[in-house]
Amino acid sequence: MNRLTFNGVIGGTIIALLFVVAATGLFWTPFDPMTLSFTARLAPPSGLHLLGTDEFGRDVLSRIMVGARASVWIGVATVSFAVVAGTLIGLLSGYSRGWIDSVIMAFNNALLAFPGILLALGLLAVFGANQYGIILALGIAYTPSMARIVRGAVLSLREKEFIEASKIMGNSEFYTMFRHVLPNCLAPITVLGTSMFGWAILSESALSFLGLGVPPPAPTWGNMLAAGRPFIEQAAWLGFFPGLCIALTLLGINLLGDALRDKLDPRMKGLK
Repeated sequence: MNRLTFNGVIGGTIIALLFVVAATGLFWTPFDPMTLSFTARLAPPSGLHLLGTDEFGRDVLSRIMVGARASVWIGVATVSFAVVAGTLIGLLSGYSRGWIDSVIMAFNNALLAFPGILLALGLLAVFGANQYGIILALGIAYTPSMARIVRGAVLSLREKEFIEASKIMGNSEFYTMFRHVLPNCLAPITVLGTSMFGWAILSESALSFLGLGVPPPAPTWGNMLAAGRPFIEQAAWLGFFPGLCIALTLLGINLLGDALRDKLDPRMKGLK
């Protein structure tokens, strides 16, 4: 098994497990993640509570499972927003060129000048700290990166012979863009979209840790980390297990993204 296959298998397995845990958390958890039990406060991992309990006696494993559901939902929705919006903007800009391209890219570059998390923080002040506010804020923050990548791919494809042939055959600009140009942009879109999924999960965790994400008592990995910080010496598992979930998820996404990049980038084929 070469490096490409190994990375793809390990990364794909981790991401598959994440989705399985998130889907399971929709229908079943070992305990109710919202039920308080002051007689079981800060109980260490045991046969009854596999990952221990928090400062309110809530089962940590159950809350991690529900937190995985929130992370997957926010990540998928954010990436979907950024991919759709960024692809449409990049297609229009790269294919039209001229003043349309100049205006779109001037605005796009202005957004790119802000770090994604900083732009999301500013937008959350407008939209409010909730799931939909996070999705909209992160989606807008990541759209310029997708638009720039798609525009670059479109510019390289625009002068190809099959595009000229489509025009000669009398096909409309709209048909040519979506029938011939867009399918040839799917490789960079797929690779960047995979990376964005990891960015979205990490950013959501960071925003929740800062108190700007999904408001408690709804569990997310970020706000579980924040809640466990005062108890780091007394109950280290409160921060360790949510942090481990974030780290493993990002590792899986990076491994899978690396494998997809090597598989879809023709420049890498000669290096294998």
